Amino acid sequence: MSRHRHWHDHRRAAKKRARAIQYTRGRPKRVQLYRELLGITRTTLGYLRQAAERLTPAADLDVIVWQEQLRHYRPLIEQIIAQTERRGLAGEVVPAAEMVSLFEPHADIIVKGGRDVHYGHKLNLTTGRSGMVLDLIVEAGNPADSERLLPMLQRHIDRYREPPRQAAADGGYASRANLIQAKTWGVKDMAFHKKCGIKIEDMVKSRWVYRKLRNFRAGIEAGVSCLKRAFGLDRCTWRGLDHFKTYVWSSVVAYNLALFARLKSN
Repeated sequence: MSRHRHWHDHRRAAKKRARAIQYTRGRPKRVQLYRELLGITRTTLGYLRQAAERLTPAADLDVIVWQEQLRHYRPLIEQIIAQTERRGLAGEVVPAAEMVSLFEPHADIIVKGGRDVHYGHKLNLTTGRSGMVLDLIVEAGNPADSERLLPMLQRHIDRYREPPRQAAADGGYASRANLIQAKTWGVKDMAFHKKCGIKIEDMVKSRWVYRKLRNFRAGIEAGVSCLKRAFGLDRCTWRGLDHFKTYVWSSVVAYNLALFARLKSN
């Protein structure tokens, strides 16, 4: 007897509609494409249900592994369907904290100004005069930079038992409240790349110091670029949040060791 296949491969159709959603303008057209994509997804999910019903519990290792994967991914797929209905069909604003990746559920949406949207985790790092990374935090969600300056500064004070005499930060960290608190904690000169309405004289003791600290911050940007290009921080290839953090720290340690070797040779 011949066996009839009761399923079809919808990957091509799904990719076609996903690309169309990305490049289509006008909500009515996108809504229709979302409906079609959701229909394909539900059909595929139905294939999984049919396969699960036909497979009886067995000692076969492949079957056990497949059933375990189904138990893991099925609720995630259903969650993605629900989120897509809310955002794509109902026009609801879905919080950034909700799931954005089927295979990496821990990933966050990262939006920096008007630039492209990225998925992963925001990193906040502190470097010293030598350029070596002294501290790093893998943030949860997409917190504003202005909210993270004081926690990073507090960590530095707790770890080294004193505040830095001088500090420089990107313009996103700038606020008068941050400046006042940094000065209260003992930072003599606190330079922000963008003034954001703050006078240079309020930040540092002279314009010469401000230029020096801005140049130092530019050096930090060069270090971050090196971490991305030469040490793999542009894209993590390890699965899971714990492995993500391990990947980040291993890249930073490798960067610090290479920098230390160069400093030692000089």
